Amino acid sequence: MIDDVIATATEKMDKTVANLSHEFSIIRTGRASAAMLERIMVDYYGTQTPVTQLASVKSPEAHLLVVEPWDKQILSDVAKAIQASDLGITPSNDGSIIRLPFPPPTEERRKELVKQCRRIAEDAKVALRNERRDANTKLERMIKEEDVSKDEVHRAEEQIQKLTDKHVEGVDQALKRKEEEVMEV
Repeated sequence: MIDDVIATATEKMDKTVANLSHEFSIIRTGRASAAMLERIMVDYYGTQTPVTQLASVKSPEAHLLVVEPWDKQILSDVAKAIQASDLGITPSNDGSIIRLPFPPPTEERRKELVKQCRRIAEDAKVALRNERRDANTKLERMIKEEDVSKDEVHRAEEQIQKLTDKHVEGVDQALKRKEEEVMEV
């Protein structure tokens, strides 16, 4: 029973850290990344479809993405969707591929991105603490409902605290790496 609570908490905390990594990969740092296009949807024969499922996305150099739709009929639709997105990039369409130049962000923009990263990291820490609270609540309920000693629950709570501390440390390290990446000129 106690092992199930700890396993569930571990799994949820791992997912929180994985989600943080995904959120960080979407943030534009001046380097081109195909992950930036995952949220951009294109109307493909009446269905909203992510650009990454309609085209190959390559990064031939650090500040350039090349989008090559498999169906050349939707080239202009893809370009319009990218133009309308919040990327702030003007696509260059040459009839067969779309080039997306990513200029390096200004100092002010980099500072805004760092603030955004810190907000995302803080949200992840809050989620981790919520998981810890939920696990501890389940453990406390076990004392009342089942034949579990307070000592066993206390040891389990210590394990959950160590888990939480480990995951918070992982969030801090990921934030530090992302801040360095964003502030790199």
